[in-house]
Amino acid sequence: MSSKKKAPEFRTEAEERAFWEQHDSSDYVNWDSARSVSMPNLKPSTKTISLRLPESLLNSIKTEANKRDVPYQSLIKAWLADDVKASRKS
Repeated sequence: MSSKKKAPEFRTEAEERAFWEQHDSSDYVNWDSARSVSMPNLKPSTKTISLRLPESLLNSIKTEANKRDVPYQSLIKAWLADDVKASRKS
């Protein structure tokens, strides 16, 4: 296997981002020897959105959340995640 190039030292994260947007990492990293890592404390970033729902629908969601003893926003996220996952399988 040919030797890999040495990645430059970056002064800022923005400089590094710009570099990797223009270069192929396989020229710098031997991905054949890469290993999976576990980052159990890494929290996914979230973004706040505004979603308009009919009051009756929101009340029904809150009722379901109460039955399950979970916050209604968590229930909405779980339902959305399940639906997206199911949609990607089909």
